[in-house]
Amino acid sequence: MATLICGSLAYDNIMTFEGHFREHILPDQIHILNVSFLAPSMHREFGGCAGNIAYGLKLLGSDPLIMATVGAIDAQCYLDRLDSLSICRDCVRVLPDTYTAQAMITTDRENNQITVFHPGAMLFSHLNHIDDAQNITLGIVAPDSAQGMYEHAKQFARADIPFMFDPSQGLPILNGDQLRQIIELATYVSVNAFEAKLLSKKTGWSITNIARLVDALIITRGAQGATIYHRNSIEAIPVVPAERIVEPTGCGDAFRSGLLYGIEKGLDWSTTGRLASLMGSIKIEHQGPQTYVLNQIEIRDRFETVFNYRLF
Repeated sequence: MATLICGSLAYDNIMTFEGHFREHILPDQIHILNVSFLAPSMHREFGGCAGNIAYGLKLLGSDPLIMATVGAIDAQCYLDRLDSLSICRDCVRVLPDTYTAQAMITTDRENNQITVFHPGAMLFSHLNHIDDAQNITLGIVAPDSAQGMYEHAKQFARADIPFMFDPSQGLPILNGDQLRQIIELATYVSVNAFEAKLLSKKTGWSITNIARLVDALIITRGAQGATIYHRNSIEAIPVVPAERIVEPTGCGDAFRSGLLYGIEKGLDWSTTGRLASLMGSIKIEHQGPQTYVLNQIEIRDRFETVFNYRLF
């Protein structure tokens, strides 16, 4: 039985600016913004929320299934990578004469990021259908095209498959009515602190009201850890201090892989949240979203070292 990851596959072009964005963006000049940042280092990584989440789940010992769209012009090396990782790509649709999604990410010395995203084949993610996947017991609607996220949420609900809604970078492209409908269909909702405020503003619902509509609402708070609202209780999840801070791209996706694994295994929310926090910490110690290589045993050992009890 598998978890279906609906979201993007993309190439991340990651650049590092050796200064601070705040020193070059003047608040009183935002209306005529024209800035340029010299980024002397750059590398290209395999990314996209679906790819990143599936990668983390695979390391944890799960068997994720990706549902995404890629472009035939440049997708082959990503498809080969999925094969090398033994991640099933039966539900990855290859579109002719199209580029795979591309993210252009610039990170400053404070780990702030400016991202430009070309969706490419991702715009056609609605062509994929949940019914095409077999033996699915859990799903996630991660950042994708607006129509894709909306349709996949409805398809999960019709199939009676519990799913997590994590709009992340896709939140701005969904309107209030779409967001309200998806939340009412979802089993779990996961957002960061900024997205939680935006979600509340766009839906007209308070965080308390949203939490009452789902089995769990997870809000990540960066260095302050995370909060999980479930069954009229609140679970405070501590941040796991990283051994070193290298680069944040993909930390949220690593966190989500921990959440999904915990749900798959029926772990309590305290343990699930702590595993997710650990996965995010492990990721930030590495350059790129899919370069950390700890195996399942190593992750469990590190969990025990940090929290003084074993996952199982």
